[in-house]
Amino acid sequence: MPELTPGPDFGGASARGNRQGRAKTLVTVIGALILTPLTVVLGMEVPGSGYYLSGTLIVLYALAPFFVSFEGRRPQAREIAVVAVLAALAVVARAAFVWVPHFKPMAAIVMIAGIAAGPQTGFLVGSVAALASNFIFGQGPWTPWQMLAFGVAGLVAGLLADARVFPRANLTWPRRIALAVTGFVLIVGLVGPILDTSTFFYLSTAPTLELATAVYLAGLPVNAAHGAAVAVTLLLVANPLLDQLDRLRVKYGLLDRRHAPHRN
Repeated sequence: MPELTPGPDFGGASARGNRQGRAKTLVTVIGALILTPLTVVLGMEVPGSGYYLSGTLIVLYALAPFFVSFEGRRPQAREIAVVAVLAALAVVARAAFVWVPHFKPMAAIVMIAGIAAGPQTGFLVGSVAALASNFIFGQGPWTPWQMLAFGVAGLVAGLLADARVFPRANLTWPRRIALAVTGFVLIVGLVGPILDTSTFFYLSTAPTLELATAVYLAGLPVNAAHGAAVAVTLLLVANPLLDQLDRLRVKYGLLDRRHAPHRN
């Protein structure tokens, strides 16, 4: 699991609050590490859907530290409002194109949230958007996998921004193109396979290499279409949306001076 730190997310917290938040996160991570192997062993003893049940529980263990870490920072009300707006925008992006097969630009909004607000907030926006959008598209045992997949999209984008691969505002055209390509690769290489893993467990009570190969190969065209949708969306809306978020941070003081957005 990735190390969770306050990072360059919106807002700030007191040193004491940060220490308490890190302690809670550490306890949650340790608990997840202990529960994961136990869940795998116990899942093997459950007939029928044991593998799927254990896989879903492990995904929930992975999600827990991010939510605990975010809560531990004691975010400002304004920060929570911005996170809620970004999550709602991601939900709208998914719902607006439901009539286009496999065209899902939601991950693009999640990646923008991660770049603008940091990996922790990016993960939170992605997982919350997946959960909220499934109230439209249908909840099920696949929901935690979708929460993890879209959360990872925001996390990776935030980490790339932390590493100064992408600026948090005012992207040049070469950077916009690079971000679009990154979005495509991220969907095809990571987010899509996580979603395919959910399908794999859903279809099988006894996982086999043959079934895994069939599921992941069948998912490639779908993931490619998904990645193309994300790439196009990032190319068109990433720069104006990041600039708007930058102005919002400056206007309402939602960004600590130590975490001022870097530009190229």
